[in-house]
Amino acid sequence: MNGKAQQGLMRTYMLLAMLVLAPFTAQISEAQQPDIVQEHWYHSYLTLTHDVQSWAVAHPEVVILTIAGQTELGRNLWMLQISDWSETTKPDGTQKEVVYIDGGHHGNEHLGTELAFLTAEFYIEGWAAGDQEVIDVLKTTELHILIMLNADGNDIDTRWNINQVDLNRNYDHYWNTCPTTQPGSSAFSESETLANSNYMKTIVPDADLYVTMHTGVWIMLYPWGKWAEQPSDWELFHFIRDDVHENVSDIPIQNANQGLYPNCGTSRDFGYGVMGFPTFTFETDDEQWLPGTTEPLSSRLGEELDVMRYLITNIWHWRARLHIHDLVIEDESISATVVNNARASTSNATLWWVPKGVNANNLNVTNELIDEFNRSFTLSSEEAVMIGDFFAVNATNSTKISFKVPEGVSDDGTFLLVYQKRVIDSSMVVVEVVHDDEVSIASNEGDEWLGGWGMFDPFSMIFAMLAAAWWLGRTNV
Repeated sequence: MNGKAQQGLMRTYMLLAMLVLAPFTAQISEAQQPDIVQEHWYHSYLTLTHDVQSWAVAHPEVVILTIAGQTELGRNLWMLQISDWSETTKPDGTQKEVVYIDGGHHGNEHLGTELAFLTAEFYIEGWAAGDQEVIDVLKTTELHILIMLNADGNDIDTRWNINQVDLNRNYDHYWNTCPTTQPGSSAFSESETLANSNYMKTIVPDADLYVTMHTGVWIMLYPWGKWAEQPSDWELFHFIRDDVHENVSDIPIQNANQGLYPNCGTSRDFGYGVMGFPTFTFETDDEQWLPGTTEPLSSRLGEELDVMRYLITNIWHWRARLHIHDLVIEDESISATVVNNARASTSNATLWWVPKGVNANNLNVTNELIDEFNRSFTLSSEEAVMIGDFFAVNATNSTKISFKVPEGVSDDGTFLLVYQKRVIDSSMVVVEVVHDDEVSIASNEGDEWLGGWGMFDPFSMIFAMLAAAWWLGRTNV
């Protein structure tokens, strides 16, 4: 029996098995496909379209359905934006965290696509069911999920898109510099990858997690694919690896070059090397080509979904989070302890000051890489003053800084921390206000006699001696 005949026979067996098992399959949602399709049959473009449109109609308070672009054949790239949209910020008024997820780069890697679908389903249906974990996440986090990037390849069960291009070798990060398969005529030559990259750049440039979902071997891969060396933010990736292994799953987590093989032009390395996101390729299984699964998807991918829940729930920690502890202005120096409360280090942090009257909450920053070892930050206010030099703060650690006070800087203004969220050169720069209660002014040395020495103040001592002499003289009269 030849390979095609064996594959056809296998599909027949799969269909029969699904029909037999269908009556025993647990219902997922009345708004979704019938159980046999939902839990056993992988999505086509049409069934996915039905599902995401149904979600948008049934749960408008948490689901916004948009179109990120089109495939080469003109099919919509459906983008789910999932959050508690009754509020645009967190309850404390700060910006929500942003997660970006895509699936289905390769049309024959259906389990990767289904993991993206199950992740969306968990948060949408969980909100509707009143799941407290989900409610807490969606009040503070936006999920942007493109479930099926290669809809054309998905429906003909092929790795490539309709132009026979491997979409996960078509990104503009060392494009076509590794031994590769069908990278396309140029970086972003395909409408699918161009649309995906444009969404990253314009809608989610501040994402603090990007996961791209595939099927090939059970492993999670972090950058780089081109090099065997660990990435600049190895500290963050190693913490996630160790924490997942200790508390969630024993899935291997490795550098992509070492854990798989050299690969360039991938969305993972573009997401990290160009966008500055912490990124993972989630390889869910070694199964490809089959149209469905006898084991319900919700159980087959249950462990993988647990890993996704861990990554999303803890997203606050996947960047540097700096704050000032006791900024002191004394004579001609400014000193402070800068604390990093999160799991990513930053090697480019700075302290700034703007005078009273400048809106410190509405400042933009320009980040320019001068050469391999130097960069510059420029704030949008011409009155902004940078204090001292760049400094680094390691993850969950602190750094003491001390700089000379520039001319014109005083307590009658606002201090700012301006820093990159991670070590990688491409990571976003944030501007954060140092609150007034963290700033103190030390007394000048020449003014310390004004009660500053207490009982050891010489004027107080002289006065006390005179008073004692007067009292003694009075009693001798």
